Amino acid sequence: MGYHAPPRGFAPCTPWQREQCVRILILGAGAIGSVLGHRLSRAGHAVTLVGRGGYVRAVQERGLLLEESGQTTAVHPKAVQNLAELTSDQRVWDWTLLTVKAHDTQEAAETLAPYVLRDAPLLIMQNGVGGEELAQQAIPQAALISGVITWPVSVMGPAHVALRSTRGGASLAPTRIGQDVLAWARLLTAAGVKATTHADYRAQKWSKLLLNLLANAVPAILDMSPGDVFACPELFRIERAAFLEASAVMSALRLRPVSFPGYPIPALAWVMRVLPSPVLRPIIRHLVATGRSEKKPSLQLDLELQREHSEVSYLNGAVVAYSERLGLHAPTNRTLRDTLLNIASGSIAWSEYRTQPKRLIAAVDAWKGA
Repeated sequence: MGYHAPPRGFAPCTPWQREQCVRILILGAGAIGSVLGHRLSRAGHAVTLVGRGGYVRAVQERGLLLEESGQTTAVHPKAVQNLAELTSDQRVWDWTLLTVKAHDTQEAAETLAPYVLRDAPLLIMQNGVGGEELAQQAIPQAALISGVITWPVSVMGPAHVALRSTRGGASLAPTRIGQDVLAWARLLTAAGVKATTHADYRAQKWSKLLLNLLANAVPAILDMSPGDVFACPELFRIERAAFLEASAVMSALRLRPVSFPGYPIPALAWVMRVLPSPVLRPIIRHLVATGRSEKKPSLQLDLELQREHSEVSYLNGAVVAYSERLGLHAPTNRTLRDTLLNIASGSIAWSEYRTQPKRLIAAVDAWKGA
């Protein structure tokens, strides 16, 4: 198995431009992996997706489906359940994308590690803080690229996803000094994924975390819509407190918020600090509504599907972990993390918190007073 880096300055592939095509592996065929796989495959790149059995069968039978702007289109990338199914000549990729959720990073990276050559570019595209470090430990030979995406994507069925809004895009950042990620951003942009780059991956990941904290854990715990949460001043107080605790961690780490396509995070951080709640609440409610469309928060979907693992450990939990290291306090994020994890594990019945804002408000206030 060999590796060669594609040339700088990518262009969309056509049947007459096969030298421009890139061989891409996507490990983690969920919402993000599927929408990226669809875009890259449609652009003519040789995409291989690794997913579960039902996903693989669906791709093989009728293709990978993407709904957007009222239309559904199919592409036909290669799909397998595990890398061992591929022949040695098929295990040659120019770019590898790891798009699993943060809590699955360790296992996925260990699975991928034997197939990644030294200095091979590996993009990890996920929410939360900490996935890059886990991936780098398992695959130290990779040239790791950190990525975030701000598209709201819903899973409609096996190998069938829907893009709810074209607002947003992807952002990439290097994890090594001197690492060039601009060519990969151009590749995504040429495939229909607007992409920008940032110099500091930590600032990029924490900026996305600020966005992911909004209307996520609170709606999940209460099983309420984000709109209903923001309609309640006391629940908005919790949302704002969790956000400001994360902002304090960023300041202590000397990280400045960065913007993403369609999302001016520095301005968001500023208004969350200075505006009075009656003025701020409708602004944030509009931001969340336009950014997420009708898609439910990811943490709420995880509880509905009765998943034992939760991204909250890498979202609110990351704020708690870093606050402890830095000598800060994050009682709001701690309460949200602990409550959601207890519901996910079955230690607390979800019915104890469903549509009961006063219960959550009392829990947060108790932690703050402790």
